[in-house]
Amino acid sequence: MKYSIKSNFLRVWKNLTKQRKINFIVLIILMILASFMDAVGISAVLPFIGVLASPSKVFEHEKAQYFIGLLNIKSANELGLPVTIMFIIIMLVGAILRMSLLFTQTKFSYDVMSDFSRNIYLRTLYQPFSVHISRNSSEIITGVTRKANDIMTGLITPLMNIGSYSVNALAIVVTLFIIDPIIAFIAFFGFGTLYYGIIKVVKGRLAKNSEILNIESVNLVRVLQEGLGGIRDIILDGTQHLYGKIFNKSLYSYNKSLAYNQIVANSPRIFVEFLGISFITILAYKMSLNMSGFVFMIPTLAALTLGSQRLLPALQNFYSNWVQMKASQSSVFNGLELLEQTYPKHALFLNPPPIRFDKFIKLENISFRYTQEGTEILNNINLTLEKGKKYGFVGATGCGKSTLVDVIMGLLVPTKGHLKIDNSIIDNHNYRSWQVILAHVPQSIYLSDTSIAENIAFGEEPNKINMAEVREAAKKAQISETIEALPQKYDTFVGERGIRLSGGQRQRIGIARALYKNAQVIVFDEATSALDNETELAVMEGIEKLADDLTILIVAHRVSTLKHCDKIFRMVKGEVIEEGLYAEIVNQM
Repeated sequence: MKYSIKSNFLRVWKNLTKQRKINFIVLIILMILASFMDAVGISAVLPFIGVLASPSKVFEHEKAQYFIGLLNIKSANELGLPVTIMFIIIMLVGAILRMSLLFTQTKFSYDVMSDFSRNIYLRTLYQPFSVHISRNSSEIITGVTRKANDIMTGLITPLMNIGSYSVNALAIVVTLFIIDPIIAFIAFFGFGTLYYGIIKVVKGRLAKNSEILNIESVNLVRVLQEGLGGIRDIILDGTQHLYGKIFNKSLYSYNKSLAYNQIVANSPRIFVEFLGISFITILAYKMSLNMSGFVFMIPTLAALTLGSQRLLPALQNFYSNWVQMKASQSSVFNGLELLEQTYPKHALFLNPPPIRFDKFIKLENISFRYTQEGTEILNNINLTLEKGKKYGFVGATGCGKSTLVDVIMGLLVPTKGHLKIDNSIIDNHNYRSWQVILAHVPQSIYLSDTSIAENIAFGEEPNKINMAEVREAAKKAQISETIEALPQKYDTFVGERGIRLSGGQRQRIGIARALYKNAQVIVFDEATSALDNETELAVMEGIEKLADDLTILIVAHRVSTLKHCDKIFRMVKGEVIEEGLYAEIVNQM
């Protein structure tokens, strides 16, 4: 079964660092020590209560003589104080060990969760562009923000707790067997059978709930994204109730499954506590029938009561943690899939050397489709683009022009054919070396809610930004005067997604970002299609004034946008049907 606890744990273990594995072993040792001290504490009840109830009997007991001599005790009345102090010390050591276990276990849990969250995020970022466009963004967001937590709370923490409670329960049961094997056997076998029966009954429903929780957690994020992302249209159309209904459906299903899991996890405790109290009460009653021996049975009864008081929570916690694991396996499996995403080879090299680009970009028999069964988006394209020139790609929506530049940028791998830079074929081994000299200016520039300087030097640590180069890039992009006129100049925050800037200003910052990168090739993918004619003209004039040694590729809907290009390619249904100068293309359209 793909969601088995064992297989998921083995996968988690494989993804732990060496240090975390050492920490886990330390945890196991602490669990054993804490459980041992629990057993010692229960055993210590016998002499402690015995001394309080009948000090003379303990003073005369053969096994107590060694300690009596060691402590130099002369009479039975002197036993009370040292035995009380020893009992308190034993309980204190047990408490310290349990506190150490709690601290170590909690720290371990959050350290591992941090490791896994970072790795899921980093591995997701390193996935090929084709993987990102095939995924729903809500699935990715849920994976990064919640799945590491699900792995921790749905597998690692419950497993650690189960291990701790198992060792603890075993130590208590062994101690109780030594005190009274028949009573211990009846108690352990009775309670254990009860929990086992409940497990058999609920495990199927828990597995189903696991699937529901995994699916609905993604759906909740998706509905939130869609609702907030399309808020303008939702307000205009008055469809708030529709999105509320969709959200409520997922939320109800999600919370219903959570509620069932909580009830299943906690309800046996109430019944088992009742049985435990009843068991001790009946035992006390039976002992009281023999009043002559009742005084001597008080220490045994006290030890059994304390043991039961520790055993029942251990069994209940074992069971509730098992429920937590069983109900989380689908989400844990999903999280592990994200955690085990492969790193590309270039991930080991943060600063690959740039590829040599002196002559041309060449596309040889390029074809592309997104899936094996899908239709061809590009069909047998052959182009040569010389360095230092401006090229335009024009065509109707869906003709393949943006897909073509994605292939040129190394974001998509062609199904057939080769992309060459000079005489080097671009493949999985060198595409990062090609991309370091590329820059991309899309229709919608992504701007983070930071300063203008940080957005121009996008992806660079703030303390490493070269402000002289930022100003130079802004000057070349013809936005430096606008920035200098602002009160905080380059320290001005742009707002979420650049909401405080106009469309033209955002595009110019995108151009400045490309220039700051010192790119040799800049791709403008529908970069001016959302602008009005006047702003588009101003931006295009700025592009026209860029350095002559830059190779510029411009994708556009309107051929008028491309009038300054050295050559224009017109595309229809994934093919370049004609190429030429602006005047030639205009005459053919």
